Amino acid sequence: MFVCGMILKKSDGVDLNAFYPVRPECNDDARKTRFKVKPGKTLSARKWHAAFSENGHLDIAKVLRRIQWGGVHPSIRGVVWEFLLGCFDPNSTFDERNQLRQQRREQYGLWKAECQKIVPLIGSGRVITSPINNDNDQQLNADKDCNGAVSTSSLDPSTSHEGLVQNTNKKKLTNWKLILPQIGLDVVRTDRALAFYESEINQAKLWDVLAVYAWVDSDIGYVQGMNDICSPMVILLEHEADAFWCFERTMRRLRENFRCTTSSIGVQSQLGTLSTIIKTLDPQLHQHLEDLDGGEYLFAFRMLMVLFRREFSFVDALYLWELIWAMEYNPNIFSMYKEDRTVAETALKVDEKLLIKQCGKFEKEKVKTGHVDHESALAIFLVASVLEAKNKTLLKEAKGLDDVVKILDETTGKLDAKKACKAALKIQKKYLNKTKQS
Repeated sequence: MFVCGMILKKSDGVDLNAFYPVRPECNDDARKTRFKVKPGKTLSARKWHAAFSENGHLDIAKVLRRIQWGGVHPSIRGVVWEFLLGCFDPNSTFDERNQLRQQRREQYGLWKAECQKIVPLIGSGRVITSPINNDNDQQLNADKDCNGAVSTSSLDPSTSHEGLVQNTNKKKLTNWKLILPQIGLDVVRTDRALAFYESEINQAKLWDVLAVYAWVDSDIGYVQGMNDICSPMVILLEHEADAFWCFERTMRRLRENFRCTTSSIGVQSQLGTLSTIIKTLDPQLHQHLEDLDGGEYLFAFRMLMVLFRREFSFVDALYLWELIWAMEYNPNIFSMYKEDRTVAETALKVDEKLLIKQCGKFEKEKVKTGHVDHESALAIFLVASVLEAKNKTLLKEAKGLDDVVKILDETTGKLDAKKACKAALKIQKKYLNKTKQS
């Protein structure tokens, strides 16, 4: 994804350009960044460290409040995201997290080593963009699903990998090798305005993470757009394995968005939920969109697929994501991700008052009302808020789907992340009240 430039200005003494430097030739064609570090509101390094007890327990409720007020300071964004995404349990100690981090780094190293046995260029600091030939020097080929998706292996990330290369189904192995050049082509187009990706080493880091993920994921493999989700993790977290696990946890939230077949797209269920929300809250707009053959809401595909990466500057997209994750946060997230279901089920019996206190604003409403539909992500209500904001324009000017797309494209670079989230929370509350009444 090439967005040539973002205006990264000093924000209350914080030079954002120092954290996300832009290539000089992209400065003139720049998209304004709205995010500002606000003392007393933004989660600072000092407030972050003060939120830990002596042995390492994190006061997650205090952290969530601060993030929902003003986001995360760029200097600590990566480590904070690890908690927001469920990589670590806030109730764990420093020692427990260090041990878990080391175990994960070793596991990632094993997976990467398995991949290197098959394709030695993985881990070499280079990126593959041309087709790989088989042992007979013929180009590999296989059937693909939508967006170039290729399912790779029957492997689950929690499974032992001994003898993996020998036991992997030949067709799946071929499909995985086939998708590597596509990952490479997407990688070299990802966030090219950022100086970080001027280095092929850093491009290769992103390619390695996506290649290894495609190897270990049993269903999804790789789909275009995953590069846009993974890129910030690679930039924010210095250790490649930490970036991988942060991305892996993000994909646990988003992976169904990328489940594509020849007959369906991954975000279809979320688009269906969006349709239901608009039909419930604004039947006139919904009917108008249906009359334009837009009742399936495919025009919102991109927003949901890559979490508004195209609608915001790079920095504002990061700010939006951490707001979403803080508002969606549930203290059980770490346990729900653990393979040990006994541990997970025990964690789910947490005192309800304590549970609600430690939830983000969006999740809190769901817990209170018992509305636990996993398809009702905050991002869907964000899209609904954009549609509602453009209600009059859509009803008056949209004569076809091209007009709908054009009107929504006009919001690119103009949305304010915090205001958008506030609007989404209002729509969520209104929707829950409506559904409760019916």
